[in-house]
Amino acid sequence: MPVLSEDSGASEVEGWDNTGLHETLALLTSQLRPDSNHKEEMGFLRDVFSEKSLSYLMKIHEKLRHFERQSPTPVLHSAAGLVEDVIEELQTASVSNEEKELLQLLSMPHLRAMLVVHDTVAQKNFDPVLPPLPDNFDDFDEESVKIVRLVKNKEPLGATIRRDEHTGAVIVARIMRGGAADRSGLVHVGDELREVNGIAVLHKRPEEISQILAQSQGSIILKIIPAIKEEDRLKDSKVFMRALFCYNPKEDRAIPCQEAGLPFMKRQILEVVSQDDPTWWQAKRVGDTNLRAGLIPSKQFQERRLSYRRTVGTLQNPNTVKKPLYDQSSDKEDCDCEGYLNGQYIAGLRRSFRLSRKEKENNQNEAKQAEQADAAEFLTYEEVTKYQQQRGEQQRLVVLIGCLGAKLNELKQKVVSENPQEYGVAVPHTTRSKKSHEKEGVEYNFVSKQSFETDVQQNKFVEHGEYKENLYGTSLEAIRSVIAKKKVCLVDVVPEAMKHLRTPEFKPYVIFVKPLIPEKKKHPLKSPVSEELSTPLQDEEQQEIINSAAFIEEQYGHLIDTILVKEDLQSACNQLKTVLEKLNKDSFWVPVNWVRS
Repeated sequence: MPVLSEDSGASEVEGWDNTGLHETLALLTSQLRPDSNHKEEMGFLRDVFSEKSLSYLMKIHEKLRHFERQSPTPVLHSAAGLVEDVIEELQTASVSNEEKELLQLLSMPHLRAMLVVHDTVAQKNFDPVLPPLPDNFDDFDEESVKIVRLVKNKEPLGATIRRDEHTGAVIVARIMRGGAADRSGLVHVGDELREVNGIAVLHKRPEEISQILAQSQGSIILKIIPAIKEEDRLKDSKVFMRALFCYNPKEDRAIPCQEAGLPFMKRQILEVVSQDDPTWWQAKRVGDTNLRAGLIPSKQFQERRLSYRRTVGTLQNPNTVKKPLYDQSSDKEDCDCEGYLNGQYIAGLRRSFRLSRKEKENNQNEAKQAEQADAAEFLTYEEVTKYQQQRGEQQRLVVLIGCLGAKLNELKQKVVSENPQEYGVAVPHTTRSKKSHEKEGVEYNFVSKQSFETDVQQNKFVEHGEYKENLYGTSLEAIRSVIAKKKVCLVDVVPEAMKHLRTPEFKPYVIFVKPLIPEKKKHPLKSPVSEELSTPLQDEEQQEIINSAAFIEEQYGHLIDTILVKEDLQSACNQLKTVLEKLNKDSFWVPVNWVRS
């Protein structure tokens, strides 16, 4: 690295305080000495120190510091007024070219705004200018009135209102985080709204008031009677949730204000900024530029709603059941917001033994029990946090799931064969006899049926099945053995097995692989009849693939981290390797219990 020469001396450094910064910069540049080991760094520093713009900034800084030491005081307290007089004088008389240029300069909005700021500082007039209070207070005492002036452009006010059923008063129902009302800190839940820009709202419907607010731009003056007990402003909760379902507020009859609702898709990350209302949280979609939060159903509310719908679905006559509040229209609020905003699955180790497993009565019962267990878990939200794998930390497990036609095994094997030092696969167990060309621990781990069944009882398998009276399965120990070698373990399983792997130990990254289905193109030389006769099997297979993919995304989409569309083996392999390389570099959203003890 270039250094200052030794003979530069401390005296020169001590004198820097009395030297202009731009001169000091020149001195630093002259003291840089060539160093054969750091030529690039020396060149970089020389270029930076020699930059004219940096020198100009130093000179400006020096002038400002010099001016500041003189403790300046304003010469005039009405520079803006003086400029107005000069402009008026120049406009009424014939002027020269120089005077025209001065007139143009003084008329620039930026200069005039700067002079207004100068006068404000000079006069120390920092208090807001409020409109005069009304002369009479027939309906309320003077001390109870609060007049609020907000600046609102095209954005909504960010507050909902409702009418009190008993008194008829228009009440602020909620404040949306990040909106104009929230940022001001002057409007609170429970405040009674009396006037908007001088228009009385006491006898107006909430939707009429919302329309007035929506059409108002710039400065809005609200006349408010504060709530008897104003609550402290809410603190940001900074809780992040992964949505496990899709939500459209326009289809939700229970939401108090559809326009204030926040739509989201499955797997989107939401920042919940307020849980003050136990029924309706306020949240923002991570990555959105809109700072204003929207309403989403709370976790508890959504679970109760799903539980009720499930119960009603099992009744003989659901119409006789009175719907609770979370499944019918609620007390509505209004705001000036605009709207935000069946195939069988087979894939993995061996298609055949999994299909055979479904034909066994005992395993069918197990599948039904598992389905009932899954149904007991309502998919609402999952709290997540950012996670980045650290150097020396155990590699994350990579789980591949796929629909019909995905051919996960060949994709997995190709990635491993191209880089066996970095990637590995979990070797499955089987009870069948070893063939002559097979090696123990390579194609399979060959075990006895008794040993296999013992491991099944002890829950040592992620998944297992039977084919031609032989047992096959993927064990947890086989996965751990690959990870112990400091390799990334790739495993393909049926989606039902993912619940055994979603643990802090494995921190699985789930990739859904589905084949690319090309659009059908009609051949110009083929008649519709001949085309129909020649492609029914292909069309049927494609439809099965589409149905299989749709089933997985519907049932297990909330567990998927990324989707890989496989056009051919090589392109899919390249896509997969790109994803795997990012696992060590990028940060990802994971369940909080994976990283918090």
